[in-house]
Amino acid sequence: MDFITTNRLGWALNAPLFADPRRPVNNARFVFLNEEASRQFYLDWEKGADDIVAAMRSYAGQRPHDKPLTDLIGELVTRSDAFRTRWAAHNVRFHRTGVKRLHHPVVGDLELTYEGLDLPADPGWHLYTFTAAPGTPSDERLRLLASWAATLEHENTGRHPADADASDNA
Repeated sequence: MDFITTNRLGWALNAPLFADPRRPVNNARFVFLNEEASRQFYLDWEKGADDIVAAMRSYAGQRPHDKPLTDLIGELVTRSDAFRTRWAAHNVRFHRTGVKRLHHPVVGDLELTYEGLDLPADPGWHLYTFTAAPGTPSDERLRLLASWAATLEHENTGRHPADADASDNA
């Protein structure tokens, strides 16, 4: 659930997650420990929360000695009732394709199709792509978001935040 790196548009799209200064950015931590903000951002929060926990349960079964993963699970179990309840359900599944509906604070509602690709050279790593159907309001809003992201500069370094995150995690 960690964001290892992203491009400018990915950073802009996921800006609410990057608002937390902890690195790496982690989607599970955002959803369950910043529930108010994540419920505003993810329009299908319940389904997304279920999917995150089911995927984490699958990862934990495949890698039971992964300390960062077990630490994250422990943190979420102790700090989030929503996570704890879902974790106890023992659901396991992967979702590599689907639709994400977001409410972005800058451009409004977006409906994006996503696909996750496994990276065989790096087991456990996945690349996710998000697209909007051409000519839709989401397509227009995504283009607006790309324009907005292109104008941003990192406040202290003169670099764009996505550039800083990518170089810090590369």
